[in-house]
Order: sequence, then C-alpha cells, then structure tokens
Amino acid sequence: MSQVYDVVIVGGGVAGTALLYALTAFTDLKRVALVEKYPRVASVNSRATNNSQTIHCGDIETNYTLEKALKVRRSAQMLVRYGSELPPTVREKVIYHFPKMVIGVGSEECAFLRQRYQVFKPHFTGMQFLEKSQIADVEPNVIRVDGTERPEEVVAIAIADEYTAINYGELSQSFVDQARLVADKTVDLKLGQPVQAIEPIGTNYRIVTAEETLTARFVVVSAGGHSLLFAHRMGIGLEYSCLPVAGNFYFTPQILNGKVYTVQNDKLPFAAIHGDPDVTTPGKTRFGPTALPLPLLERDNLKTVVDYLEVLRLDKTVASVMWDLFKVKDIRNYIFKNMAFEMPLVNRRLFLQDARKIVPSLQLEDLEFAKGVGGVRPQLIDRLQHKLILGQAEIDPGNGLCFNITPSPGATTCLGNAEQDLLRIQAHLGCEFDRSWFEAEEMSVS
Repeated sequence: MSQVYDVVIVGGGVAGTALLYALTAFTDLKRVALVEKYPRVASVNSRATNNSQTIHCGDIETNYTLEKALKVRRSAQMLVRYGSELPPTVREKVIYHFPKMVIGVGSEECAFLRQRYQVFKPHFTGMQFLEKSQIADVEPNVIRVDGTERPEEVVAIAIADEYTAINYGELSQSFVDQARLVADKTVDLKLGQPVQAIEPIGTNYRIVTAEETLTARFVVVSAGGHSLLFAHRMGIGLEYSCLPVAGNFYFTPQILNGKVYTVQNDKLPFAAIHGDPDVTTPGKTRFGPTALPLPLLERDNLKTVVDYLEVLRLDKTVASVMWDLFKVKDIRNYIFKNMAFEMPLVNRRLFLQDARKIVPSLQLEDLEFAKGVGGVRPQLIDRLQHKLILGQAEIDPGNGLCFNITPSPGATTCLGNAEQDLLRIQAHLGCEFDRSWFEAEEMSVS
C-alpha cells in the first residue's frame, strides 16, 4: 500500500514549485509531493535561459487592456513581495532591479503611447513619460547614433526603480527550499521520475512512475504542453488541441542598461521584440524573441515530437483554425519572416533590421545567435469555438484534478495561479486556506 498524499503536483517548473510552497505555507494540509521527470526542478521552460526573465506587471505590455494589466499586476506584486522577503543571499540570485521602458517609434506609435500613458498613469504611479532627450539619459543607445539623435520621433513609458527581472530557475528552487522549511509538513520531491499514468482509484488518484506508485487525494498537473497530454489520456479536455510556439534570442555586447520593449502589434498573438540585460550572462544584452511554431512540446527534445502529434489531434477543425490564422496578412508575414530567421546566412541580417528599432546603431558583427536559449509556449486551440486561445489555459474538471497548461503572462503569475489552485483544493478537500498573504493590500515592492 502506498502512502496517501493530500496533493501530488506533477511538474517541477515555476508553476508547480509555487504551488508546492503555497500548499505548505498557507494550508493545513500535511502531506504533499512533487513529481518531476528531470533530475532537478526548472529544467524546461522555467530554466533561466528559456524565458524572457521578466516580471510582467502590465505597465509596459501594450497588448494589455487596463483591466488585464491590473489583474496581472496583482500577481506580479505577489512575486515581488515573495522575492523581497527572501534572505539577502538568496534574493540577490532571484530578483533584480533594472529600469524598463516601452518605446514608440514614429508618429503613430508615439500617439498611441501618449494616450495610453494618460489612461494607465493613475493606476501605475511609478510610470514616467519620456521624450527623446529623457530616453537618452536612461538608454543612450536607443536614441544616439554616432553622437547624433536618430531622426524618427521616439517617446517612451518608463519605470525607473522597481524589481523588473527574475531568474525563474532560482525562483523555483527557492520555492522548494522554503516549502521544506515549514515545520510539521511532509514535503517529498520525486525527481528524475517521469509520470507514466494518472489513474482514478475510488475517490483518490494513482500516479504511476517507473520507480513507484503514489496515491493522492488531489492531483495538479503543471507540465506545460504535457499537461494536455495527461488530460487527453484520461479522456479530459479533448475539445483542445495544441500549437507549440518556440522563441529564439540573440546576444549582443551590453548596450542597454535595462529592459526596452517595443509596441505590440495587436494582430499578432506573439511577443514583440525587446532587449534585456541577461541575468545569467553578465556583460550581454539579449534581444528577441523570434516566434516559430514547432512540432515539439519541449525545446530541443525530439522525443516530444510523438507527444505533440498525440495532443495535436489534427483534423479538419484544427486545420481550419490554423488556416484562418494564416489568412491574416500580419500573421502570415510574421510566420514567413520567423521562418527566415532560422535560415543560415540570412537569419542575422533579417533579425538586425528588427533589433535596430531598439538600438539603431547595431551592426551585424554585434549579433550572436544565443544557442540553447529559448523555450516553447504551448498555445491551446479550442476545437469547439474554432479559435486559438491567447493567454492562460487550464482544464478544471472539478473532481480532484486540475491541468495547468499555459500561464498568462508567463511565469509572472505563478503565485496568482497557485492561489486559484488552492481555492480548488480547498473546495474539494475542505482544508483550511489562509488567504491573508495573497489579499494584502499593501505589498512590499521595493
């Protein structure tokens, strides 16, 4: 007979480890386990090199409405509060202060940012609106070329002094470490154990790995695109298919002091190019991402091609959704351009054109393809509504199971998503859940 856990989490990325921490710190549940197929946590998309290393607050993400930005900010503040409360030696490896801004280039984008600033400023009091000369004071390489100003009209919405960058790999490990410090709790890590099956057994569930079988009263699967795979194998979420989108990056010498984003094209369901200091590679600035659909659930893991084909469930409906996307001129041209970004000889030259929107003085020799950098974001296709789901995707059958597939906007919402999972667990198990930490109105963000 296996021991019964209150909750078993499948997947050791930042979402799974955040839930592990929240279960131990804020509920009265005593026995929790996390199962991860790799020998260490944060080995896939939460690894520091495989994401944008950004704390998304909704202030400079121009594809967010004010309503979404305020919702995202709440989760971001949780993340900053958690990080700022860590011991200094840990905190300095997890979260970072950098200036950040979104620039508008040309009269149309500048007018858009001026209007957006007026709407958002009352809610984001740290915002500053910068004209060309003020941008040059913060990011001289955005404005100056050979000692003179670039000719286009350029303005920016900027945040001068907040935590803006994060190492999500170190964050994931800190969640595990903090969970293990909680007294009178059993916190078991099952690392290097791929899950082979999740099966109902009475009112509980059996989680089968190659080494052992676990039993849980509640199971949360936070394994990216593989969450959908596990759901499908249990006959759940069959109305969804998956479109994995991979991102690549380029390195340059350090030419930016902080994060510089560009205005999002609202017709494109992909991130606009940005430049950032890389928290794992001092002395480098990282530009990207590119975006290209790939038949993989994990970057550079060819074994996941088979998994992708299983969750794709290709039929006329899925093909129709993809064709509808391809018919949109902006999306079609974007896909073709990103395909060209993968072609030797021309890839750097094409990417240079985009990167020069941020730093107009960039030269071809400055660009270096960042090998092994970038992850895969699984976007869901809703087969019933015939559309691509942008943003967060999850499946909640309401019977002691939950499948988290894609957080929105990325790892920033890991604690916010953990809060929602805890509410589901509380409703199902009847446990106590102290929400006071999550509901704190004044969070320490300095």
